[in-house]
Amino acid sequence: MQRIIDAARSPDWSIGEGRAGQVMATRDSGSIGMPWVITAERSGRGMKVSLYRPGDDVRVEGDVIGELTGNPRDMGRQFRSYLEDTPLDVGG
Repeated sequence: MQRIIDAARSPDWSIGEGRAGQVMATRDSGSIGMPWVITAERSGRGMKVSLYRPGDDVRVEGDVIGELTGNPRDMGRQFRSYLEDTPLDVGG
């Protein structure tokens, strides 16, 4: 898990390990206590990537925006691409 996190580092996001087997990245939304959240969690042979808008409950499934496959370094790079390329707008 740490290798995925290390390869995913992005200056605008805080990245770490969420609940068991989950990578969680947060970014300030401008509203205190309500960040943007993107997670990656195990799903079959890879990991599914989900987006949570400010105020969404991260304990339930978010909007699935993609999946990660390959070795940990490749998965981290793919996750970083989601962090950097996913449009974040309040209008959804």
